Amino acid sequence: MAAPRRILFHWSFLLVAALIPLIELVLPGHPHVGDLLRPIFIMAMLGLGLNILTGFTGQLNLGVAAFMAVGAYTYAILTCDIYPFRLGFWSATALTVLVGLTVGLFLGLPTIRLRGDYLAIVTLGFGEIVEDVLKNLDSITKGTQGINPLPSPSWFGYHFRAETYQPWYYLFLGFLAVLVLLNRNLQRSRVGRAWISIREDELASSCMGVNPMKMKLLAFALGAAQCSLAGALWASYLGSSGEPGNYDFQVSIIALCIVIVGGMGNVGGVLLGALVIMGFNSIVLETVTNFLKAHQLISSSNVFTAPGNWKYMLYGLALILMMRFRPEGLLPSRQFKAEAHPDEPHSPPTA
Repeated sequence: MAAPRRILFHWSFLLVAALIPLIELVLPGHPHVGDLLRPIFIMAMLGLGLNILTGFTGQLNLGVAAFMAVGAYTYAILTCDIYPFRLGFWSATALTVLVGLTVGLFLGLPTIRLRGDYLAIVTLGFGEIVEDVLKNLDSITKGTQGINPLPSPSWFGYHFRAETYQPWYYLFLGFLAVLVLLNRNLQRSRVGRAWISIREDELASSCMGVNPMKMKLLAFALGAAQCSLAGALWASYLGSSGEPGNYDFQVSIIALCIVIVGGMGNVGGVLLGALVIMGFNSIVLETVTNFLKAHQLISSSNVFTAPGNWKYMLYGLALILMMRFRPEGLLPSRQFKAEAHPDEPHSPPTA
């Protein structure tokens, strides 16, 4: 797929998403599908952060949930009335991104020379450490209760309300559009080409003058910053930091599923992966469960008949099938597509 067509896909996706709340107003019953899309937008941002390190640079990170937790708790501490800071939404979000970037640098510095399984184990351990620290640091994080309540965002004097989802919807969609533009520009820049060269062959990349340590550290920092932004928006959406268990290993696996199923190294693939994975969880499973309950086909006391209890098995099955039949993802990047079909002609990479 040529570059202009990919750009058209990205902005068509965002344009259709922007029109959904307006379309709902003219539909009978005014269905709130847009309300269900808000967590999908946040998980798409988390997937974009992971895609920088795993998709562009080829470094397996199993601890993105920890960066999301750092963002959520940093935002909560900066905005909640029980702390002395009491910043507004925009100032707190900007500082949260900086904190996430700093944490990514500190994690990347001692681990940047690790590769493959070793890096995956380190990031997995980092995620477990962060979750346990948040649980036990009661004096700051309020333990398993989480930090709440958090003030709603405001925009030029307009305060967002929980009962009206449209302002939240466009706020999250706006952040997602900015991240899509940022990641697209990074992918096509000198830095993005250096990341991809490291993913393909780190030794050859270093021989061509690329500093792998510097580039991987930059990928760590920028990916962590985007994941922290997703955490800050998630906390503002909930009105609470949530308990530390909300940012466990399962969140990292869902983010990894989004990147792999959508297409590693492709910004549009991450958007598609978030829509497929989270749409299945938030829309399809909820609809099926409500239908079965309405017709008394399932019992709340029987865990085997509830569709939601099988979702992680289905995610695992999706990963197995994708790795077996379409390892490049539903919407592969040009580089992965060229590797999967080396005999087919493809256009040279653009500058």
